[in-house]
Amino acid sequence: MTKDDIITLPNSHLREVSAKVSFPTDETKQLIDDMTAAALDWENSRPHEISAALAAVQIDRMERVVIIRSDFEDKGSQEFTPLINPEIVKYEGDIVADYEGCLSVKDIYGKVPRHNKIRVKAFDVDGNEVRFKADGFLARVIQHEIDHTKGIVFIDHIKDSPDAFYHLNEKGELKELDYDEHIKDNHILWD
Repeated sequence: MTKDDIITLPNSHLREVSAKVSFPTDETKQLIDDMTAAALDWENSRPHEISAALAAVQIDRMERVVIIRSDFEDKGSQEFTPLINPEIVKYEGDIVADYEGCLSVKDIYGKVPRHNKIRVKAFDVDGNEVRFKADGFLARVIQHEIDHTKGIVFIDHIKDSPDAFYHLNEKGELKELDYDEHIKDNHILWD
């Protein structure tokens, strides 16, 4: 799969709830490989960004599978950790607003409020339950991806916040977007 297989708004599937995986199969492992290939191809086309994670719905597969980059700091490391049927069992810490982008929302970034600590339950590719705590950027990324499995896109958290929208310029700098001009009545984002 390639970056061209990643669906973007206004594709209505991004607003649908994904189905639980009953038990990981070889098909699930192939899905994870396809997701990884698409995420890395997208990243290779973007000089200033990494592909931090991807949900299956983003390649138009309505299954509760997400992949999370194992090392956010090293673009050379291309390993992802798959989580099957992930769910947040507890929100902790403070709510912190920070920048997010999305492979399925072209050229728009946002300053999104999220909990900075969470507890997560999921299954690995062998069907074993895993439980762990996440904080900081990892907690943010996991919340973003679990939202995808529920039909929620990050812009939904900030749609009434005119000063929360940004774009990435050619130098890799985030610059505030004019809400009235680019966001407010943008039917690609909201319909």
